Amino acid sequence: MIVRIMGEGQVRLDDSHFPELNKLDDELLAEVESGDGDGFRRTLTALLDAVHRLGTPLPDDALEPSELILPSSDATLEEVRELLGDDGLIPG
Repeated sequence: MIVRIMGEGQVRLDDSHFPELNKLDDELLAEVESGDGDGFRRTLTALLDAVHRLGTPLPDDALEPSELILPSSDATLEEVRELLGDDGLIPG
C-alpha cells in the first residue's frame, strides 16, 4: 500500500504492518475524541515514526496514487479531527 504523509512524500508499506499501525490509530482516535492534546501529539508522532520505520520511501519524483493519506507531524488536534473517519485515519 502507498501511504502519503502530508508535506513529506510517499512510503510503500506492506499490508502485514497494518495491525501495528491500526493499534496506534485506535489510540489516536480516542485521544482526539477526548481532547487529550499531550496524548494526541505523542501518538501521532509514534504513528508517523512507525510508518517511516516500517515503510520504504518512494522517490520524490514518483507519482503513485496514495491509498492512505496521513497528516504531517505538526498537524493540530483540530486538523486531525477533520481528517478522521469512523475508523480513524487508517480504515480497518
